[in-house]
Amino acid sequence: MRTRKLLLVDGECDPVDAHAQPDRFTANGRDRVLEEIAVQIHCDTDIVAARQKGRVLAASLGFSSSELTLIATAISELARNIVLYAKQGEIVLRLYERGEQRGVMVRARDNGPGIPDIRRALQGGFSTSRSLGLGLPGVRRLMDEFEIDSRVGQGTTVTARKWRR
Repeated sequence: MRTRKLLLVDGECDPVDAHAQPDRFTANGRDRVLEEIAVQIHCDTDIVAARQKGRVLAASLGFSSSELTLIATAISELARNIVLYAKQGEIVLRLYERGEQRGVMVRARDNGPGIPDIRRALQGGFSTSRSLGLGLPGVRRLMDEFEIDSRVGQGTTVTARKWRR
């Protein structure tokens, strides 16, 4: 079975073959990891913990309070998806440096049911849980870079990055 991956960078959304293209967030050889925190997600209190740790980590790079709110909201949405759909997973938070730019990466990983139709899941208003949350389309709008990799029956990884302005 091949991985379905959807990549959004600079507002363009393209499906890619995961076996043909390396992870743009780690394989480019230009990024330097400054700090990393992993938070195991099992329940609502873990969502709060991930959000708080992400906010503190991003604040150390000098993000504005409004940018910190966007980052924390994206973390909450991704962690909530783990609890709702996969029951458990992990949020990895990394501070990155690329030349003069610094940013935060949020990666949500789980071994849940996967997403059968990524394009549909990224449409505004689509929800299989009948929630009113922002979901994946909201995370995509809040962050500067967005990638999703999912295999039905094997899990999902969402990676998003926000650069300090």
